[in-house]
Amino acid sequence: MIASTHALNSDLVDALKRLRLGRIAETLPDRLLLADKQQMAFDELLLTILTDEIARRDSAAANLRATEAGLDPSMKMEFWDKTAKISFDKKVLHELVSLRFLQTHRHVCILGPVGVGKTFLASALGHIACNHGYHVKFARADRTLKRLQQSRFDNSRDAEMIALTTVDLLILDDFALDAMSKEESKDVYQLFLERTGRGSMIITSNRDTAEWLAMFDDVLLAQSAVDRFRNSAYDFVVEGESYRSRLKPKIEDADPPPQAPAMKPPARQRRTHKRR
Repeated sequence: MIASTHALNSDLVDALKRLRLGRIAETLPDRLLLADKQQMAFDELLLTILTDEIARRDSAAANLRATEAGLDPSMKMEFWDKTAKISFDKKVLHELVSLRFLQTHRHVCILGPVGVGKTFLASALGHIACNHGYHVKFARADRTLKRLQQSRFDNSRDAEMIALTTVDLLILDDFALDAMSKEESKDVYQLFLERTGRGSMIITSNRDTAEWLAMFDDVLLAQSAVDRFRNSAYDFVVEGESYRSRLKPKIEDADPPPQAPAMKPPARQRRTHKRR
């Protein structure tokens, strides 16, 4: 590598850092070597260097969006175990991966028994959305409803509801596990009402949408909310054996444990910024 014989000019590195392009210095020696071998024109070399930086920044921004969304980094489509003994309509999955449902403000309903990978697939779609510039929020349905209930006591409900209704993609996991109270039924109705036709949702559930009606406290609210969602959603049904056994941790001979117990990692400071 050129870096081993020709160090970059320190003034060049300082200039790159001042322009907030310091990461370019990490790959610049390799790019210069490649340019020399392929006899690149200067403008072609410059385009290659800047394209590298654009890709790096896009990747960093996507990772930040995924972190802020609360997505599990291990639940990406490339980590899906294709040997899992489950079945689903691949045509529907290809349609969802295209993210066209986000452009048209449609919803997705992922249904199936316990453990078949509904949460994994919903999270994977969330990661794809983050990679393509969308803002996503992943949350368990019961925790979301509890947070909305608590917000009534500190006058923060409007702020909570705005956060849930303005994000590009809202993923609610394990919806309709338990019967909802009167307040929770109203919250779900408002959430479905506000997002239908304006923003997309992915909802995972062990229950068919017809069974959701019995989970509401108010029959009229239930019929209105479920009808709005159901008629704006793609149905993605997953069936088969539990996928969770494939996520069970295993001890590999090629990866022995460290000699000393691992220290707790330092707390990561949460970054806050205004959304534009």
